[in-house]
Amino acid sequence: MTKFHTRSLSELGPVFGLFSVATLAVSTLTIPPVNAEKSGQLPQTDTTRAAIGTILSSPGRLPYHLERYRKVLTKYYIDGAASTYWIHSPTHVTKFVQRMMLADDDGLKPSDYPADYLLNLRGSVDPSDPVAAAFTELTFTSFFIKYATDLRTGRFIPQKIDPDLFQPKGRINKSRLLASLSRSGSPNTVLDRIAPPNRHYRVLKPALAKYRHIVDLGGWKQVPFGPTLKPGMSDPRMPLIRARLELTGDLSKSAGAGEDPNLYSNAIAKGVKRFQRRVGLNDEGIIGKLSLIQMNISAKERLRQIVVNMERWRWMPQNMGNTHIMVNIAAFELYRVKNNKVIETKNVVVGQKFHQTPVFFDKMKYVVLNPNWTLPYSIAINELLPKLQKDPNYLKADFEVLRGGKPVDPYSIDWTQYSKNGFPFVFRQRPGPTNALGQVKFIFPNKHAIYLHDTPSKSLFTRRSRAFSHGCIRVHKPIGLAEHILAQVPGWTPQRILATLASRKLTRVNLVKPIPIHLVYATVWAGKNGTVNFRPDIYGRDRKLYRALFGKYTS
Repeated sequence: MTKFHTRSLSELGPVFGLFSVATLAVSTLTIPPVNAEKSGQLPQTDTTRAAIGTILSSPGRLPYHLERYRKVLTKYYIDGAASTYWIHSPTHVTKFVQRMMLADDDGLKPSDYPADYLLNLRGSVDPSDPVAAAFTELTFTSFFIKYATDLRTGRFIPQKIDPDLFQPKGRINKSRLLASLSRSGSPNTVLDRIAPPNRHYRVLKPALAKYRHIVDLGGWKQVPFGPTLKPGMSDPRMPLIRARLELTGDLSKSAGAGEDPNLYSNAIAKGVKRFQRRVGLNDEGIIGKLSLIQMNISAKERLRQIVVNMERWRWMPQNMGNTHIMVNIAAFELYRVKNNKVIETKNVVVGQKFHQTPVFFDKMKYVVLNPNWTLPYSIAINELLPKLQKDPNYLKADFEVLRGGKPVDPYSIDWTQYSKNGFPFVFRQRPGPTNALGQVKFIFPNKHAIYLHDTPSKSLFTRRSRAFSHGCIRVHKPIGLAEHILAQVPGWTPQRILATLASRKLTRVNLVKPIPIHLVYATVWAGKNGTVNFRPDIYGRDRKLYRALFGKYTS
C-alpha cells in the first residue's frame, strides 16, 4: 500500500486558489484527451479516498463549491464508502466537460460551469498527491450536482424573477443522483435521465437545436408587407413566404412542386394554416398583416423564447398528476389532461396586464353551481363606490348590500359619506343569468382568491387576445367541464347538473378526489403531434426572465 502523506488544507492554497467561477468562461470546444497517467500511474484509490475523508471532515468552511454540497458529499463518499468516479476515469471527465461546454444545448449557460478549469485541474493531478486527487474528485462531483440541479429544476427561484410567480422551485434528491452516477458508465446518461420529464420540455429541447441551426445559417428573410393574400392569388413575395415556412417545417419542400413560384397555391395554404395555428392566429390561410408580423419575428427571437420557456418547464412538478387541468395564461387556453394526453381544450379569459393572473399549482376541491358573487374589496371601493356616488341607482337589482353580514337597503345609504378608508359594506350578486360568475365556478382554495368560472360575457371568447379579467379565469362552455369533473362524484349525472342549474339554487359539490390544477405562463409549449407553439408575451415576462438568465436583452 502506498504510504499516505497527510497535508493540511492550507497547503492546498495553489489548488483552491485556481477556482473562481465568476471569472471562468468556455473558450473552446476542442477538448484534448485527459492525461490521467503521469509517470505511468493513476492516483491510488485507497489514499485518495482517505484524503476525501480528511477534506470533508476538516474544521472550518471549504471552498464554496464544496461547502455548498458538503453534507451530500459526506453521505456519499464517507458514510456510503463510494468509490471515486472521476479521478480514475478520463472518459467520465471528458464526457462531462463536453456536456458543460455544450450547456447551451440544454438551454443552460456554459459560462456557469467552469469546464476549462475542471479540465486543467484533472490534467494537472500528480498521482503521488492524494489530497489534490481528492480535491479534484470532489470538485467534479460538486459541479455534476450543480449541473444536474440546474437541468432538472432550473437556475432560478421563480419568485425572485417575478413576484407573480408563486410556484416553488423543485428539488432534486442529490443522494439518489449520486447513487445513479456511481452505477452509470456515463455521466451524460444520468443527466439525460434526470432532465425534466414533462412533454413540453422534451419537445422544446430538439426545437432548441433546430432553431439554433436556423440562426447559425442566418435566420430567415423578412417578408415585405403588402396586399392581403388568399389562395389562388399570385404575388412576388410567395418565394420568401415559402422559404420561411420550409425552414420551420410548416411546409415540405415537395409541396406545390412544379407550380408557378409566385402562386399562392392550396398546397402552400396548408402550410400557412399550420403556421397560423402554431402562433395563435385563425387558421384561415389568409396571409394578412398579423400573419406577416408573426413570420417576421426573427429566428434569434424565437430561439430566445424557447430557452426562456425551457427554464419555465423546469419549474414544473415532476408529477403533474395523471389527470389534471392546466391553464396556459399566455395562450388563453385550458387543457384537460389524462394519461399525459390533452383530451379537451377550452378558450379562457385571463387577467388584464394590470390585474395579472398569478402562476401557481393547487388542487381543485369543489364545484359551485349557481354561485353568488361577492365583489372583491378592491373592485368595490375603486370601481363601484365612485359610480354609486355619482348615481345612487347604479346598483343592479340582483345585487344586495350587506353590513356586518346583514342585508341593508342600498337606497337608504348616502354613498357620498363614505370613502375608500374603512368602507363598511359588502356587495353580493345573487345567482342568476346575469351573475358575473355565470352558472358555475370551480374552486381550488388559494391565497390569491383565483378560481375558474363561467361568465355571461360570451363574446370575449372569440377574441384572439383574451386578457380582460381582474385575475380570475373565465372558461368557455364550462358546463361540459363541470360534467367531466363531477363524473367522479356518485349521483352527479349531467341530467342532475342541468336540473340543479335550472333551480338557480346555490349548490356546492365536493370532489371525491381533488384534481391537480396548474396555472402556467408559457409562451412556447408542445402542441399536438409534437408541434412547437408560440404566443406573444402578454405580461412582459419573457424579457424579465431572459435578463435574469443571460444578462442584457439584445436585439
